[in-house]
Parts: sequence; C-alpha cells; structure tokens
Amino acid sequence: MRERRRERWLTRGVGSVGAASALSDLGHEVPTSLLPAFLTSTLGAPAAALGVIEGIADGLAGAAKLVGGAPADDPERRRRTVVGGYATTAVLSSAIGLATSAWQVGVLRTGAWVARGLRTPSRNALLADLVHPSAYGRAYGFERTMDNLGAIGGPLLALGLVAAVGVRSAILLSIVPGLLAVGAILLAVREAPRGGRRAHEPFRVRVRPVLRGRLGQLFVAVGAFEVGNVAATLLVLRATELLTPGRGEDSAVQIAIALYVAYNVAATLASLPGGHWLDRTGPLRVLGAGVAAFALAYAGFAVAGADVVLLGVLFVLAGVGIGLVETSESAAVASLAPVELRGSAFGLLGAAQSFGNLAASALAGALWTLVSPEAAFAYLTLWMLVALAGLALARR
Repeated sequence: MRERRRERWLTRGVGSVGAASALSDLGHEVPTSLLPAFLTSTLGAPAAALGVIEGIADGLAGAAKLVGGAPADDPERRRRTVVGGYATTAVLSSAIGLATSAWQVGVLRTGAWVARGLRTPSRNALLADLVHPSAYGRAYGFERTMDNLGAIGGPLLALGLVAAVGVRSAILLSIVPGLLAVGAILLAVREAPRGGRRAHEPFRVRVRPVLRGRLGQLFVAVGAFEVGNVAATLLVLRATELLTPGRGEDSAVQIAIALYVAYNVAATLASLPGGHWLDRTGPLRVLGAGVAAFALAYAGFAVAGADVVLLGVLFVLAGVGIGLVETSESAAVASLAPVELRGSAFGLLGAAQSFGNLAASALAGALWTLVSPEAAFAYLTLWMLVALAGLALARR
C-alpha cells in the first residue's frame, strides 16, 4: 500500500491545488497587465502612482506571508485561510475595474496582494498534506508549472478581453477565473486529511524554532540567494539597453519582451522535471543547480553585448534557475520543517522571497544608476556564489 501511494503522486488533491494556482494567476494577471494603462489613461493618474501602489502592495504582501505562517501551522485554520485568501484576491483584484481614482486602486490592489500573501503558506502546507514526502518535488514542481502557465496566459487573456469589451470590463471579468480558483482549492481542501486542532496553542508567528537545526542552515543559503534574486524586469531592461543602439528602441523593446517570454517558458518547463530530479536526489542538489544557473546568467549579463542569441541563452538560464529554485525551496521546507511548524516555515520562506527580491532590486538598481549595469550584475553574481557556499555547508 505504501509503495502504491508513493507511485501515485498526481492525485485529485494535488491536481486541484495546481488548477487553483493556474486559475488564480490567470485572473489576477489580467488587472496586473492592464494596471499601467488603467491608471494613466483611464484615471489620468501620474506614472509615479503605479510605482507607489506596487511598492506598498508588494511590501505588505511580504509581511502578510510571514504573518500567514501562524494560521498555516494549524490544519483547520489553514483550510479557512487558503479558501478565504483565494476568494478575497479574486474579488478585490477584479473590483479595481470599478475604481474611479488612484487611491481606490491602491486600496484594492494592496488588499488583494495582502490576501494573496496570507494564503501562500497555507496553500504550501496544504499541498504537503496531500502527497507522500517521497513525491514532494513532483508536487511542488507541478504547482509551480501550473502557476507559471497562468502567469503566461493572463496577459494574453487581457489582450483578448480588452479587444472585446474594453479595459474596465476586462478587469471586472477577471473575477471569473478567480472564482474558479476558489472552487479548485475547495476541492483540494476536501481531499486533505483531517488534522486535530491545536486549540491551546497561541496564535503567533514562530521564527526562532524554524531556524533551528538543518532548516536554519538552509535558510542562510536561501536568504543569500534571495537578496541577489532581482525582479526579471531588470533583465528586460538590460537587454533593451544593449540592443537599442544597433536596432532602435522599438525593435529592442519587442526583442526584450520576446526574451522575457522565453524566460517564463523556461521556468515553466523546468519546474516539473526539476521536481522529478529532486525526488531522486534530494532538494539541496536541485537548489544548487538553480542557483548555479542564476550565477552563470548574471555573470553573462555583466559582460554580454548586443548578441540576441547570447541574450536568449542567458534569459533561458535564468528561467531554468527560477523554475528549479522555487520548486526545491518549497520541497526542502516541506521535508525539513517539523509538521507542527510547517506553516511558519513556509511563511518565513515567503517573507524571505518577497523582501529579498525587493532589497535585491533596490540595491542592484542603485548600483546600476550610480556605477554601471556591469557592476550591478557583478554584485548579484557574488550573492549567488555566497548562496552556493551556504548550500555546500548545509549539505555537510
């Protein structure tokens, strides 16, 4: 019976979590794609409003992931949190289409992103409940694959809806895939085994217990990686700047966007095979391969010229890297965290990812402006090497 359970990893519960990730991303990527045009053209807000709104929303979402670890530790609380998080994200994201001012957009966007952050540790802990530990890699790889597919399809759906019904109606209609995601996660919740409620434990974020032992060593390496993991928009900017002198701005932008699509496709294609590899060899080796791919990509961006083929290779390397890293980080936390602390561990991981990404983008952007793009990518490469050293120590 145990062997049969290990072989069958793509259960109805795991499939439902993957469907929820894909549908939710499909829904909230529509307003995300249309937000710049909606703010500036429809509402007449300055371009700076977009940066303020996104900065506040992203920062609070990172804090929400940390706080969301507390309910995720409890089997019953995590069920309510994950369903409520998906529902709230769907409603608030689509409600942006009703906004008549920039401040209303900011409130709705921030609320949606906070709900998205709160649900993430509960969803990841729920997924660990639905699959045997020997298949954590495949389960989390499948979830990442579906999430990336939703992220690719969302902007395409936005283009079609705008052509058919206009910007406001397109944002409002994004509630449909969002609510379908709620239905999918409800199916996953029904499939999860029931756990006893630990009613006498206080509702609190637990960080110190998570950082003990081998998991704490892993978080050192993960933290080093995340503070060097910049937003992919900086890669797009680097490609655009390199290609503009010889090809003109319009052509450079089009090529850079195509390269970004290649990045997302590579991340999608790498996630599930990376999960299979992880289940055979363990998470640290796969995580190390992902970090090494980033190190090569960043080093390449530091010295690359206006060679489209080379830039394409670098974008694909970075895409493969993020596909492997995101899968292995989640699987490693699920494997190493005590069951009663699994939600808190996922909350800490989500916070490290969010705040690390913000810090990496801010510091790399400052180096880019004050020194040079080459210096920025050399700085990021150094952090990847530090992360590899941390993983080597953790493996010992």
